[in-house]
Amino acid sequence: MKKKWIIGTIALGILAIYMNNRSGSVRESGQPRLLAHRGVHQNYTHEGVTDDTCTASTIYPPQNTFIENTIPAIEEAFRDGADVVDLDVHLTSDGRFVVFHDWNVDCRTNGHGETDHLALAFLKSLDVGYGYTPDGGRSFPLRGKGLGLMPSLDEVLQRFPRSHFVIHVKSGDPLEGIALSEQLGKLESGQRVLLSVTGSDKPVAIVRATYGDVQTMSPNTLKWCLLSYEAIGWTGFTPSDCRHSVLFVPVNAGPWLWGWPNRFVARMAAVNTAVYAVDDYKKGGTKGLNNAVDLGKLPPSFGGGIWTDRIDEVGKLIKTQKNKSDAVRNQE
Repeated sequence: MKKKWIIGTIALGILAIYMNNRSGSVRESGQPRLLAHRGVHQNYTHEGVTDDTCTASTIYPPQNTFIENTIPAIEEAFRDGADVVDLDVHLTSDGRFVVFHDWNVDCRTNGHGETDHLALAFLKSLDVGYGYTPDGGRSFPLRGKGLGLMPSLDEVLQRFPRSHFVIHVKSGDPLEGIALSEQLGKLESGQRVLLSVTGSDKPVAIVRATYGDVQTMSPNTLKWCLLSYEAIGWTGFTPSDCRHSVLFVPVNAGPWLWGWPNRFVARMAAVNTAVYAVDDYKKGGTKGLNNAVDLGKLPPSFGGGIWTDRIDEVGKLIKTQKNKSDAVRNQE
């Protein structure tokens, strides 16, 4: 009898854990939220890409004239269906944040030097399309098309005051966290809560400590969020490191998370954390979900967000899927 009681108790415990983490019991949240990485931009090979790679030198033949991290590219991303746009920022030598990806300007522009050692006025005078080449430097199809298009963060936030952005701080300098906190403090709270901040541990920690209403994520918070969630997430409790955050989850790692996908997404949403699916984790990093094949890796009725490098392509695919779903529901 004692043996049967123990087995029965264990079975009930397993059943309770299963029911508490069954994704299907969470109502579908509707159309996925789309995050456009750097806005609409030139497509490039992702082979061997690191945080320091200048992707302007590895683009495919251009299908448009948009240049990443510029206001026209951001506007086009929102027109193509983006709900959120990811931006890269650096602090300039005169204490302003400029929206630009690389540590130095040599590859993409007609200038030279490290971004944080240059003044905003000089950076804004550069041609950000100067260095883009699809054929190893034989041609430069965007040269002259990016003159004066490098924006400050102020300009972006003023141009899109009601839009959602993920601001990625490229530097690990804590002074950039202080400077960004000061800039965020000048915004109305209604605009500030539309922003998320990601990047290195030290600057992000300062923003996180200053503004509890801003979603933040760094390698340290991500690591402790996932480790602690794996340990206790089966109970339904969300650890503190997972709160007020942004999580980028590779689709092949998602099934290891308790309640993946939609119960996990719902738990995170309840603590002001956004979840975005990215492509399969591979050594050296990952990329966005950029085409129909990539989207096919998502679980059915996925209720989280999608991070994409090709909002121009994925926005159309998601809209088509939504139209088909609406037609089926109307027939029912």
